[in-house]
Amino acid sequence: MPDNFEIINLWVFWFLPLPIILYMVLPPLRIRSTHLLIPNMQKASGYTGQKPKRASFVKKKNGVEFFVLTLVWILLLGSLSSPQLVGKPELIVKTSRNFLVVADMSFSMAEKDWKINGEKVSRWDAVTSVLHDFIDKRSGDRIGLVLFASNAYVQVPFTPDLETVNTLLDEAAVGMAGQTTAIGKAIVRGIDLFENDSIDTKVMLLLTDGVDSGQGILPLDAAEMAKRDSIKVYTIGIGDPNSANSDLDEVTLEEIADITGANYYRAIDSEKLNAIYSTLNELEPIEYEEEAYKPRTYLYPYPLGAGLVLLMLYLLLGSVFKVVKRMLNKKSE
Repeated sequence: MPDNFEIINLWVFWFLPLPIILYMVLPPLRIRSTHLLIPNMQKASGYTGQKPKRASFVKKKNGVEFFVLTLVWILLLGSLSSPQLVGKPELIVKTSRNFLVVADMSFSMAEKDWKINGEKVSRWDAVTSVLHDFIDKRSGDRIGLVLFASNAYVQVPFTPDLETVNTLLDEAAVGMAGQTTAIGKAIVRGIDLFENDSIDTKVMLLLTDGVDSGQGILPLDAAEMAKRDSIKVYTIGIGDPNSANSDLDEVTLEEIADITGANYYRAIDSEKLNAIYSTLNELEPIEYEEEAYKPRTYLYPYPLGAGLVLLMLYLLLGSVFKVVKRMLNKKSE
């Protein structure tokens, strides 16, 4: 018997000896036989001095029938006992937090000053290629995606479906949200997305390579709003601030992270960005539920089906045997 085999209702096997008890306790079945109507029966009885008796015969116990019905009974009890095959425990990933990715897709993200496998690619292509791996590792979190430039919009609301997040990330392109960089607007849009959420732990990851355009709310004011809503805003600066092609405002990004109790990181290439994501996974680890899920395969239909098939075959063969016996008796007459 395999180690993962379990019987839930063991108590039903207390009824196993019931057929044997009934076989031993119940008396043989007496069946009244047909009688003949004889004229002047009472007069004949008076002449002989014998009284007529009621005719009956005792039906013999059928060993084959008893064996078949007992086997059907055992199979029925086996089905009622609810046998199961229990699989290996599987950890259920707990939805521990909502993790919002806020990514800059202004025109400067089209600058091809990053390399992947020795080939020059745009900052946006490099960020998304590494971001896919990061999203896949967040299994258990509900991921959301906000894209911004001159304006900010929700590309993906919070969902545990990471495949959908990756697909919609691939469908985004630089310039879709405008040309400039409105960091304050992006943070506020993220806060709005968190408002309808009941999970206490809220994490925002802000990626940008530029300086706030000054349109709308200021980034530090938006950071104060995030702090009041208990939202951590991790910031990542894309590119080298010493480069002539960079207008990265590291001071503002550091202050945003500091206000919300998070950290700022600088990513000058794909390897550095990947290392940052690994650090974030350590700072905001996935949590697992203690109780494990055990997949179960219910086996009760098999003994139940076998018992029904056996009973139907016995009844069918019994009927066929009676018919054949009658035909043979007719021929002998």
